[in-house]
Amino acid sequence: MTWLRLLRSRRVGPSTFYRLMHEYGCAEAALAALPRVAAEAGVADYQPFPRDLAARELAAGKRCGARLLAFGERHYPAVLRAISDAPPLLWARGDLTLANRPTLALVGARNASSLGRRMAARLSGELSAAGHVIASGLARGIDAEAHKSALDGGTIAVVAGGVDVTYPQENAALMARIAEGGLILSEEPPGLQPQARHFPKRNRIISGLARAVIVVEAGARSGSLITARGALDQGREVMAVPGHPFDARASGCNLLIRDGATLIRSAEDVIEALGPAPAEIAPAVRAAPVAPADLPRAPERPQEETRALHARILGLIGPAPVAEDQLARDLSLPARHLAENLTSLELEGRIARQPGGLIVKTA
Repeated sequence: MTWLRLLRSRRVGPSTFYRLMHEYGCAEAALAALPRVAAEAGVADYQPFPRDLAARELAAGKRCGARLLAFGERHYPAVLRAISDAPPLLWARGDLTLANRPTLALVGARNASSLGRRMAARLSGELSAAGHVIASGLARGIDAEAHKSALDGGTIAVVAGGVDVTYPQENAALMARIAEGGLILSEEPPGLQPQARHFPKRNRIISGLARAVIVVEAGARSGSLITARGALDQGREVMAVPGHPFDARASGCNLLIRDGATLIRSAEDVIEALGPAPAEIAPAVRAAPVAPADLPRAPERPQEETRALHARILGLIGPAPVAEDQLARDLSLPARHLAENLTSLELEGRIARQPGGLIVKTA
């Protein structure tokens, strides 16, 4: 419960969680230090996440049949542990053995064309039959087709809300089938309705689970491109299906290919590029969270450097919304580094996220 209380405390995300764990040695000590740390940062009357609310979250997870996985536990995805901002805690609902099988991510447009849906279904089905688990985000369009075609072989849905919350509602039956035979993951508490700011966080988990991210139809400013660029920062392969230059739904894929992504026409192209699916990844042997010394170390940046970067970010955001991937290009920043700083600015109330990966400055 102490890990959950620390992680759910205000202004504590994965990077801050790991920094506090390294600095104070355990979650109990970090919780005790939080009010003082917050006061030093200019936040008065700070209180850690209450014990009764943590207990309520644990009870809600139990009611919906979910399990809370801590970083380093047996069923926590081994490949996900390698990313610097891996979720310290994950809610999981379904077949936990899928978390450590070789995985490919398949993502794309919500307003996908008939041809794009057929391509996603074929890729997913054939790659699943070849031994890969297929991960996606349970959105309408490409994501839904990828999940449907991989149900028999294994699919992981990473959702932006709680593992018991259906979004969009049209995927309710699909989500129920994944809960029975696949796996649903989320770092958000059960019962939480997804909001715009949750989707970029969700996307880093999708790419972090996978050997490669395959994009089938995506606009030039879509969330799928944010996922793909985040995958590159994580050291994952990025692959894309080309489309007609006049189709806006293909513009993002064509941009990825122009910038070096592997062009994919079939499942055979994916297998040729990556090789056959490897054996199951050995899970951790622990039944409890790891020691603080074995947790990821968040990169330390001087406060002056952080303040300067925040000023640059705010200087590029005017009254009109700006796309997150455009900010990354303008600032020449890795998507993950930008996302961390945008989250800090959002928590401070200086920016707000809008649907479609857009950022707006608050009044």
